[in-house]
Parts: sequence; structure tokens; C-alpha cells
Amino acid sequence: MRRAVLRAVLCLALVPLAALPARGDEKTPPTPEQTQATAAIGEYFRRTTARLADRALGDVATLDDWQQTRPRLRQQILDMLGLWPLPEKTDLHATVTGTVEGDGFIVEKLHFQSMPGLYVTANFYRPKEVDGPLPTILYLCGHGQVKIDGVSYGNKTSYQHHPAWFAREGYCCLIIDTLQLGEIEGIHHGTYREGMWWWIARGYTPAGVEAWNAVRAIDYLETRPEVDAKRIGVTGRSGGGAYSWWSAAIDERPACFVPVAGITDLQNHVVDGCIEGHCDCMFMVNTYGWDFAMVAALAAPRPLLFSNSDKDKIFPLDGVVRTHARLRKIYELYGAADRLGLLITEGPHKDTQELQVPAFRWFNRWLQKKDEPIRRVADKPFDVKQLRVFTELPRDERNTSIQETFVPKAEPPEPPSQRAQWETLRERWLHELAERSFRGWPASPPALDVRCVAQQEAAGLRLRVLDYTSDENLRLPILLIDGAQGKTSDLAVVVADSEAWHAWRAALAPRFAAVLPGGGADPDDAAFAALAQRIQGTGSAVAIVAPRGSGPNEWDPRKATQIRRRFVLLGKTEDDGRVWDVRRAIQTLVALDGLGTARVSIEGKGRAAGIALYAGLFEPRVARFELDNPPVTHRDGPIFLNVLRVLDMPQAVALALPRPVVLCGSDAKAWRWPAAVARLYDSNHPPVEVRESPANAE
Repeated sequence: MRRAVLRAVLCLALVPLAALPARGDEKTPPTPEQTQATAAIGEYFRRTTARLADRALGDVATLDDWQQTRPRLRQQILDMLGLWPLPEKTDLHATVTGTVEGDGFIVEKLHFQSMPGLYVTANFYRPKEVDGPLPTILYLCGHGQVKIDGVSYGNKTSYQHHPAWFAREGYCCLIIDTLQLGEIEGIHHGTYREGMWWWIARGYTPAGVEAWNAVRAIDYLETRPEVDAKRIGVTGRSGGGAYSWWSAAIDERPACFVPVAGITDLQNHVVDGCIEGHCDCMFMVNTYGWDFAMVAALAAPRPLLFSNSDKDKIFPLDGVVRTHARLRKIYELYGAADRLGLLITEGPHKDTQELQVPAFRWFNRWLQKKDEPIRRVADKPFDVKQLRVFTELPRDERNTSIQETFVPKAEPPEPPSQRAQWETLRERWLHELAERSFRGWPASPPALDVRCVAQQEAAGLRLRVLDYTSDENLRLPILLIDGAQGKTSDLAVVVADSEAWHAWRAALAPRFAAVLPGGGADPDDAAFAALAQRIQGTGSAVAIVAPRGSGPNEWDPRKATQIRRRFVLLGKTEDDGRVWDVRRAIQTLVALDGLGTARVSIEGKGRAAGIALYAGLFEPRVARFELDNPPVTHRDGPIFLNVLRVLDMPQAVALALPRPVVLCGSDAKAWRWPAAVARLYDSNHPPVEVRESPANAE
């Protein structure tokens, strides 16, 4: 059968896609099916979140356990921030562009480059009189945009009252702008609102940039004679609170921390929906399936005041308390419970005085060894324009494009010249994919529990509607078309996106109305007869598989973006889940009577072709691939965690070899790499065939 039944687009051609009903948009109310699918994925998220929460620090019983685990966890968080291996610490090129005086202190307006062209704008506050190295605070800003007449002055100006207070009380304080809200405006909202899902495939998060900028800020502080490098504290609120946690997790140099309203647990983010109030800078690419208590634990045993308010809707109190309880366990193992504080004040998500005063006292206690009442109010002494660093933005800046280079992309090697060399590379890549992109697949999946929901025969064909359990709480459908009589020798598995599923269903419904109610186009007798002849004449079967979020499993379109983001926060992606679903569908099909010895081929179109490819890579029963117009790069999908740190689509196609791969509607130039590898298997009839579209062939 090979491509005949599948490309007997017979079914797809029966109904023009333009004639099908629109699938909805963000303003369209969900259908009952979409509402049901959304509820099912919500329950899936709840169960997955609970498992990760139970696992967080669960294997730590003694201090020795923790000390053995800690180095591995530190490397993992660096990796999840896109910082492993650590980037080179290049020259900071620190430059002071001006000064301004306050009441008893001086502010230096400066910038440095945490990487060449990655500018960090900052203000350095110090007392007017400095007799020796002083305790110093690194203040990391939250989201406090200050923009006048189209000019960004940096969120350092919004938070100026904090460093001003410290400078008046005998501290130095460096306050740095963030990537998105600095004087040079980069991007924090790649997946939140910009549709840049390739960030996940690249293993990129702006949290990594913010964490790296904090590391380099401490490098800068160590060059200042006014700074006591052994008495550096780190604080910030909201986004700055999160960056304080990153700093605590990856840098051993700071001596003391006060993260304010910057962390809660997966329960709050995923199940309770707090992720919808946060941009991408708040999250690592959660490759290793961490709950946030594991980030917090890496601060121990250094003095840390965990601060939050009781009515904070994006860092709810219950999640803060749960995270603190897990963190307290680690401090107790060190015998350092006195170094961990929990501050809960009344109020919303706001920079209140009730949160500020205890932070000031905490730093006084641990960095100045004094315990006195706070008598000075933190106020904003400057017009924001006085604190601007640049009068003209640098032309060599990379801030606005840092997402393109911050995490190195794997560059493909030259195609191997020998089979043994290729097989070694192939095994390494498959292992890396399993470790870095597909760690979220279930280690102990539930039983398939296959059911035949309905079946009907028509004109010598049989249509069965099956469903199966792909993952916990996720049951998915298959449409299986075969001959009413006889054993099947070939099974073609079609991976369907929503358009393809609805087109197949509309095409089949006129003949199988008993099991596919709802109509469809008028029957095309000639096309249906061709399909019947093909299936009956060759003993073939076609299975249409709709993985999660597709076809009858579509989610509420208004929630689609935040559903995709939840997957990432749980160490998965929507697309790697779809690969898993297709794998489970194949396992379901080959376990059916009459299909146990069938030769299995797999097909998909567009992004679904990428899903089909990867499902086949991990299912040895797949003997042949037919990929119609697949993406030539993972930047366009499918999106898997970190996949572009391992390989890209041409190399993934090569992993399917020596099984035959047909690439339809493609440009042959894009697939030269797998074509070269295919010749290692058979130089006369290589197992990669590219069928160019007419436009490309010209």
C-alpha cells in the first residue's frame, strides 16, 4: 500500500478544507468537545504537578544526602537556564557615563557588557565618604517600566528608593536593569505573547539572561574598592525576587538574600493558573522536572529571608508556605534554621513599606551585625531622567536579539563518511534526545485499555472507532479503516492535525454515518471505490490518529497559549506529548487481532510530519516514513525541549535510516544531510527519496 492509501488523498480531497467549519479563534466560545478536552488536560496537569511536587527533595534525608546531591542540582539549574557549560567571562568594559548627588550619597551611572554587546545599564549608589570596603547590595529589578515620550529610562529608576536607602545607611548598592525593561529594550514575552515557541526548542529563557547578568554584576562589584566582596547581599521583588533566587542557586559568592514575592510552587503556577500572570523570565526550561523548592534549596545555608504578602495573587500564600516548608528541611539539616526567615505581611502584590523594612533589618543583621530600629523612610530622591545611562543607544547592542545567540545551537557536523562512524553518532543523538528532550515521557505508563467504541461496514470496508489511554487521564481516538474480511498485511498510520482529522472525518462520514454522525460532503463514489479497491486488493489498513490538542481533542482556543506554557513548566511540551500519543497509538494498533504482523508505515503533513517522524524513531515497528512538506528546522516545529541543542530536522530524518523515508513537497537542498547518510546504506538506491514540489523542482 505504501503511499497509495495515504496519498489517496482520496479522503482528504473529497472535501475542500475551505468548506469545513472554522476551528475557532481567541474570541470564539469553545465547543462542548473543546471544553471537555480542556478539563481533561487540566486534570492531567494536576496529577503531573502532584508527582513532581512529591519528588522534589524527596530523596534527601541527611546532610550527606544533600551535599552529594547539591552539585548535580546546581549543574541542572545552570543547564535549565541555558548556562551550562558556563559562558566565557569576557571583559566587562565597564563605563561610567556620569554621576548625580543625593543626600549623603553619590550615584554613578554606568553600563557593562555581560557578554560582548549584551549591555547592562545600572546605577551604583555609594556613601559620599567611604573609609573602607562596605557591605554591598545587588538590587535586581522587577517589572517597573519607566518610559517617557518613547524613551525607556530603565526599571532601575522605578526602584531607586531601595538603593538610595542602602547608600544612606552605609552600604554600596548596584541596581541593574532587566533585559525587557532596560534602557535597551529586549524581550521577555517570547512564548507569552510573541509566538516564539522556538525559544523552548533552543533551550532559551530570558531567566538565563537575567541570571547571567546578576553573575556578571557581582563580577563588577568585586572590582570596586568600596565593596567588601565577602559581604554582598542580593534582593529584589517580583521579577527581581525571582532573579534573586536564580542568583542564590547558581552563584556561591553572595552572603545573604531577601527575595521578595518571586517564587511559589508548581501547584500555584500550573493548577491554580498563576503562570498566566507571568512572563517567560520567571521560569527555567524545566528539563529535569523540578518544583521550585529545589531552586530555593540551593541558597542554603546562607542567611535568607523568604518574603511575601498575604494577598498576592501571582505568588499565593499557600504555595509560598509549602515552598518554605521544604526549604526549612534543608536548613535544619545544616543546623542553620536561624538563618532562614519567613516574612508574611498584609497586602497585595506591591512594593510596600511592610515588606521593605524587614528586608533592611535582615541585611543589617547579617551584613552589618547590628539590630536597630529602621528610622529612615525609603523614598525616591531623583527625577528619572537624572538616572539615565545612555544619551544614545549603542549600535553594537545584542540585547534586542540575544535570544538568537544566548544558548548555542548545535551545529551539524559533516555527514559521516563511514557507517560505523554514523552508527556511533546516531546512538549518541538518540541518547541525548531521550535525556534532554523527552525526559517527561512516562517511565511506567498506564495500561492501554483499548476499546472499540463503534464500528460499521460499507462497500466491503470496515471503519472502527477506537480509543486508548495514552497517558494518565488522557484517552484518545483512532479511526481504523480496513477490509471487512481478511488479514491485514500493511498498516498506514496517519498522524492528523486538526485540519486533517476533520477532513478525513468529513470524507468518511457519508458512508459511515452510523458511527460518524454529523454529515459531511456528498459521497464521492469513485474516490471511495478507489479506496476500497486499494485496501481490499492489497490487504491494507489505514489508521487516523489525532494526538492531544488535535481534532476531537482540541482545547479551548482561548486557553491554548497558556496550556502550551504549562507543559513546558512541567518539563514537557505539547509536541513531545503528541509524539508519545502516536507511539501509544502504534502500540495499540499492532496489538489488535489481524495487525500483529502488519508492516507499519507512518505519515503526516506539515508539523504533523515531524510528530510522525519522531514517533517512528522510537517505535521499531515502523518500517517506512512518508513525510509531506515537513518543517526543515525545529524552529518551525515540532517543538521539543532543547532539541536544537542536539540536532535539527535534517539530522532527525537521518536517524530513521536505514528504514525508507519519502519526503514529499520538499526542496531537495534542505535534505542533503540525510541523503548523504542514506548513501552509506545503499549508494544505488538510497533509502531517502525527495519528491520536490513543482515550485521547488523548477
